Amino acid sequence: MNSEQIIDRTKKWIIDVVIGCNFCPFAANVAKQESIFYKVEESTDKKICLASFLSEMKRLDNDPSIETSFLIFPNAFQKFHDYLDLLSLADDRLKRNGYEGIYQVASFHPLYLFANSDENDPANYTNRSIYPMLHLLREESMTKALANYKDPESIPMRNIDFAKKKGLAYMKMLRDTL
Repeated sequence: MNSEQIIDRTKKWIIDVVIGCNFCPFAANVAKQESIFYKVEESTDKKICLASFLSEMKRLDNDPSIETSFLIFPNAFQKFHDYLDLLSLADDRLKRNGYEGIYQVASFHPLYLFANSDENDPANYTNRSIYPMLHLLREESMTKALANYKDPESIPMRNIDFAKKKGLAYMKMLRDTL
């Protein structure tokens, strides 16, 4: 699969799952404005992937028309624990490069597993994507969006409740039909 196809599948996942299930109440507006940037990193080398992560933060620095960026790893970090190592290193890189408070990282992985949850818990599908990916968000934009949203603290629990009510078969089918 080439980069364009990977990006198309990722966009469909965002529309069908993230927006369709309202997991992120702010995603629809950003998608509609076409202010999402997608970057496919083909490498499996952790250092190259982290360099791409840093490049995405610099891209956001240099292009205010991009609200958020998805860095997609179709060939790397297939094991969730390997992905968690990448996530930790990416968060460290964000801080070491002076981006703490400017950007935040959201995590998505095909085998996402919340701490202390069962592998078959439908709630895991709120963060189960079709590829391992890091999602960079602008902190300032998130702060503004959350200020205009009633009870933002309830979003994660609302998402978990939705996934559990729909059930494992539904959540799996929704993600896997992409």
